[in-house]
Amino acid sequence: MMTAEDRTPEGDAATDVVLATFRANGLLHAAGHRLAEQEGLTAARWQVLGALALAGRPLTVPQIARRMGLTRQAVQVTVHRLVGEALAEAGDNLDHRRSALIWLTELGSQKYAALDRRQARWVNALAAGLEISDLATTARLLHQIGDRLEKTGPTGQKET
Repeated sequence: MMTAEDRTPEGDAATDVVLATFRANGLLHAAGHRLAEQEGLTAARWQVLGALALAGRPLTVPQIARRMGLTRQAVQVTVHRLVGEALAEAGDNLDHRRSALIWLTELGSQKYAALDRRQARWVNALAAGLEISDLATTARLLHQIGDRLEKTGPTGQKET
């Protein structure tokens, strides 16, 4: 069994990144919830609305889940609620009969646009005083880590 003493310097640095990401994720989720609740939504519903809005086309539940790093089950529950609230619609998928296509309704698009405007003001204030190059480096690193996690699975071993 590997212990903290067995970590490489890169492993120690990566552990710092993981711990900081966990903290930031919790704080970002709470901030997202506060922003979304002003439109009568949760952060999870906003996240799914965002995946659909940013895609610019209908998506399946598995596609939304992959784009947002969520489980299919969590997205399915959220989509069901969004459809029930007339914020999204589901329809036949000619390419895959068992995986419906999901798209925003006009009301869903309006709610997302309102949240997008509110998020722009919030994120501009959050980013004020930070270096663009630091933000770009951080985003690039997090994308690389995410890509590695997708390829290795939960055990950290390459999936075959």
